[in-house]
Amino acid sequence: MIRFLTVLLLLQLAACTKKSNPPSNNNPGTPVQPGTTLITLPAGWRLATSYTTTFPQGIQLYQFDSVFNGQTIKAFCLAYDSRNTTFEFKPVLATAAKTVSAFVRDEPGSVFAGINGGYFGSPNQSFSLVQYNGAILSPNIKSVTRSFNGSNVPYYPTRAAFGLTSAGSPQVGWIYHVGAGNDLIYGYPSPSPNALGTAPQPQPTASFPAGGIVWNTTAAIGGSPLLIRNNTIQITDAEELIDINNNTNRPRSAIGFSGSGMVLLLAVEGDNPPNYPGVNLATTAALMQSLGCQGAINLDGGGSTALIVNNTSTVRAGGTGTERAVMSAVLIKRR
Repeated sequence: MIRFLTVLLLLQLAACTKKSNPPSNNNPGTPVQPGTTLITLPAGWRLATSYTTTFPQGIQLYQFDSVFNGQTIKAFCLAYDSRNTTFEFKPVLATAAKTVSAFVRDEPGSVFAGINGGYFGSPNQSFSLVQYNGAILSPNIKSVTRSFNGSNVPYYPTRAAFGLTSAGSPQVGWIYHVGAGNDLIYGYPSPSPNALGTAPQPQPTASFPAGGIVWNTTAAIGGSPLLIRNNTIQITDAEELIDINNNTNRPRSAIGFSGSGMVLLLAVEGDNPPNYPGVNLATTAALMQSLGCQGAINLDGGGSTALIVNNTSTVRAGGTGTERAVMSAVLIKRR
C-alpha cells in the first residue's frame, strides 16, 4: 500500500511539473511551424519565399498578382513582428536624394528590406516626418499655401504619421509639431478640419484640435493621407490638403499595422500599362484593410514607390522603369 501511494504521488508531481512549465516563445507573434504566415492572407496572396530564403522567423514577404475590386493588381507586402527584438525599424533621411536601393546598400549591418518614405521637393527637402531614436530628423510640413478669396494664404494641416513606441507598439495618427521648434509633437483623435475654399483653421496647439496628446514614439515616418484608423477606412486627403492623383490609378506605397502587432509595408506597381496601371487611394486603403491592417497611412507614391527586399527590387518602377531618388526611407534591419 505504501509503495502504491508513493508511485501515485510521483506521477502527480510529474503531471504538475509538465503543466507549470509550458514551452516558451521568446519572440511572441512569430510562426510556430515553418510555412505559417504571420498574417492571414486573403485570396490571391501568397508567400514570396524566393526573396527571403535567408530571413529569420518573424519577417515574411507576400506577393499578389491577381484581381482585386475588379482591377488587375501587382503588389508586394512585407510583414514583420514589431515586438520581435531581432528587428529594428529605422526611418532614414538623406542629405541628398538617393534611391531606396542606395539607402539599403549604404546602411551598415544586415538590412532585410527598405521602402520609400514620405514627400519631398527640391532642393533636397523632406516634407514628411523622419524620426529615429527619438530625434526628429525632419518634421511633417507645418504649413502649406492655398488660395482663399483670391489670395494665397497659409494653412496648417495635421498630416498623417506612423510610429513605434519604445516598446515596439505601432500607431498612426494626425500630428503637428507644436511650438517654435519641431521636437514637441502632438497627435490628435481627428484631423484639423481644413478644407479648400474655406478660411484656414488656427495653427494646431496642445489644445487644438481637441483631444490632442503628446505623440509618444521613438521612431516614425510621416506621409499623407491617413488611410485606416481604429480598423476603419478613413481617408482624410481633404483635411490634410494633399492632392496626389488621389482618384487615379498610380503606383502606391503604404505602411500600417495589424491587431497582432505586425507591421506591414505595401508597394503596388503602377504606371506600367496595359497590365499594371496601379491603384487609387481608396483601393490602397482596401488592400491594407484586407491584409488585416487596423491602422495605415499613405506614403509617397508614383515614381517614388519602391520596395527593396534582400537587395532585390519587387515592384517595377513606374513609367521609365528607373528607380527614383527620394529623401527618406524606412529600413527593416537586424538589430
